[in-house]
This record gives sequence, C-alpha cells and structure tokens, in this order.
Amino acid sequence: MNGDPAVATDPSISDDQVHLEDIEIRLLLEAIYQLYGYDFRSYSQASIRRRVMHRLTMSGFATVMQMTDRVLRDRQFFVTLLNDLTVNVTEMYRDPEFYKAFREEVVPVLKTFPFIKIWHAGCATGEEIYSMAILLEEEGLYDRAMLYATDIDKNVLAAARKGIYPIHAFKQYADNYRRAGGRRSLSDYATARYDSVIMEQCLKRNIVFADHDLATDQVFGEMHVILCRNVLIYFDRTLQQRVFRLFGESLDLGGFLCLGTKESLRFCGDEDAFEVVNKAMRIFRKRQLRHNA
Repeated sequence: MNGDPAVATDPSISDDQVHLEDIEIRLLLEAIYQLYGYDFRSYSQASIRRRVMHRLTMSGFATVMQMTDRVLRDRQFFVTLLNDLTVNVTEMYRDPEFYKAFREEVVPVLKTFPFIKIWHAGCATGEEIYSMAILLEEEGLYDRAMLYATDIDKNVLAAARKGIYPIHAFKQYADNYRRAGGRRSLSDYATARYDSVIMEQCLKRNIVFADHDLATDQVFGEMHVILCRNVLIYFDRTLQQRVFRLFGESLDLGGFLCLGTKESLRFCGDEDAFEVVNKAMRIFRKRQLRHNA
C-alpha cells in the first residue's frame, strides 16, 4: 500500500487505481530520465507521488499517462514539472542550533587547515550557502575557503547566484542568525531594495554554483566539509547508499559530513568510517585511521 496519506484517506480511490497510477508514475520517471537525464527513479515513492499528483490536478490531466505524453513533447511543461519534483524548502540559518554547533565544534578544526573546500549538495535557492559564507567571514576563514553549491535544478541555481530574497522572509532569517551565534547584524550582509534584499557581492566571491545530480553524477571534488541537509530524506535506501559512497569518496580524511536532523548514517553501509561530532545536529567526521575489527 502506498504511504501517501492523501491516497490512504480518500475512499473514492480504489487499490487497483492506486496500483495503476504507481505504474504510470514509474513510466513517467523513466521517460524523464531517458529524455532529459534527470533521475528521480529512486526518490521516495510517497513524496514523488504527492508532487506528481499535485501537478496532474493543477494542469487538468485525467491520467498520469496524459501528463507523460505532454512531458515528452513539451520541454517547457517538463520544466514546470521539474520545479514540482525538486525539493526547494530552505531558509537562511535553517536549524540555528546546527550553525551554532558548526561554529563551536567544526570551525576550530577548520582553522588549522591552510585552505578549506566546502560542498553544499542540494543548495536550492542559496539561503544556506550564504549562511555558511557569513559564518566563515565572521570566523576569519572565508578568504581561504572555496564553497561549491550544487543542485539538480538549474532554475534554483540561477536564483541562488542572484541572492535576492523577500524582505519579509529576511526578518525571520535575522532571528535565525542571532540564534545561530551571529556576531553582527544580518542586515550588514545585504542591501534592501523595495520589497527584497540582495546579498552583498563580496559574499559571492568564493562561491562556485554548479548543477550536479546526486543520483547520476560522480565525485564532485576532494572536500573538507560536505553539507547535505534535509535532502536524503527524499531518497530511497538504494539511492542513499549511492550518495553516501559518493560523499565518502569526496571527503578528505578528517573531513566533516553534515546531515539534516532527521537523517542518519544508518544506510551508508560503512558507519565505522565516521565518528560522531554532534549526534543531535548530525555532524560526523571521517576517521583518519580505521579501527581494526
């Protein structure tokens, strides 16, 4: 039985219809992969179903197969669906306690490195990569750091490069910043323009934005820190294992892996390769020497 609560509680939808729709969704995802190269086939079934059915309803299709036909023939419609399928929920200093823990427990180690490379996998519209840039600036590390911000969605990457956010959201970000241990005022790092704020250009000087698909692409580089927060929860176990292998190959010995608070190393296949730095905030460090069994 599908885990989507919207399906489970609707008595008008039969089990046979749900089963048929699940087949159609798998065919849709295969079509997207074959034609456009985006691989959602190993994403959480409940999450994908919810997003596909939302687009089906919003666009007035009777069946998923009708929508698949449109996807195959209309790239602009595919882009619309892609925006539905990609996960872009984010905010500056999301989970302030994480950034406070990073400042207190990771930064002292990073200060011993001559140069720092940080990969933010699944950066969405960029709020969290700018959060990290500000943190590093305040700790005197930004000038010897390079940040790589990647996402599957080119549209959100374009938004991240611009660094323009609604002013009403920025007020919440300012509160998060204070709770995360910020040392100045968040407004020092942005300029207000009408109903928006624009992140200062100096914060972008050491950020590289690039498209990267965790489901299909290979090692992005040799990193000292990898942040992939609140992304893995949307992947099935097989894809999680693949991503953990990718991160393991990308991390330097002694490098840090930061996950979302609802994520863990449970399916990484090699938990012993990491030591726990902060269990609550899901901060781990790749062991420099392996323990013998």
